[in-house]
Amino acid sequence: MKFSIPVAFLNPLELPAIARAAEEAGFHALAISDHVVHPADIESKYPYTEDGGRHWNAATPWPDPWVTIGALAAVTTTLRFFTNVYILPARNPFLVAKAVGTAAVLSSNRVALGIGVGWMKEEFDLLGQPFEGRGRRTDEAIEILRLLWSGRTIEYHGECFSIPPTSMSPVPSAPIPIYGGGLSKPAFRRAARLLDGWIAVIHSTEELRGMVAELHRLRADAGRSELPFEVIGTATDAFDVDGYRRLEGVGITGVFALPWRLYRVEKESLAVRCDALRRFGDEVIRRMDRD
Repeated sequence: MKFSIPVAFLNPLELPAIARAAEEAGFHALAISDHVVHPADIESKYPYTEDGGRHWNAATPWPDPWVTIGALAAVTTTLRFFTNVYILPARNPFLVAKAVGTAAVLSSNRVALGIGVGWMKEEFDLLGQPFEGRGRRTDEAIEILRLLWSGRTIEYHGECFSIPPTSMSPVPSAPIPIYGGGLSKPAFRRAARLLDGWIAVIHSTEELRGMVAELHRLRADAGRSELPFEVIGTATDAFDVDGYRRLEGVGITGVFALPWRLYRVEKESLAVRCDALRRFGDEVIRRMDRD
């Protein structure tokens, strides 16, 4: 089992210390979330709450994921990083390929790209990208990213993008995994057909069992069953070694963990968070490695 820490809503200035403590504790990765701006008026409904409301406000920090990953990779040596999730169709795919590819080069291939199609139309408008058709643009952008990271001179002609002979440098020395988020049928099909993994939100173990089974069915239909595939998630009923073992049994390969929440600390200071990471490493990660 690979353990990752989602660092959304934390003080960006504390992230280097958290990354170092996580690496020492044996964590696999840090997951960086993504928003560019916070419009004052948002009519779009957040898809992961019953009422469409958001659990953050305009003061919540959203540091740029790839600047952050570059900084954290510079103070670690084995810890990996991925986005949870990066809104791909809100960006120009060339700029995404350059940022992610450069981060992969400078981190010695310790990055993965977790993507979503986005839900906030107002943010798309401010970034100058159409909200409509974002699913089709995402599918084509995935192809374009992989072509550009190959280092070859590439040419691409699709419904949304048309690229004359073009190349990019530097490029990573190993493929960059791309994971998908989302709970919709198109999101599941995209992950099964095009991607290297899927990132879940919070569910029960039994709910995750059904989702993993559906992903594997779709991957079989796409002829991709033999390819490696990560499933990263969080369960509402798995908080210890036994629970994480059950998640392994349903096909979960990676788990999000927030040890300071797990241990119910009274004050979430930086020192307390780092101590909780070390404790989780001793009580869970190393024990699972030994068993």
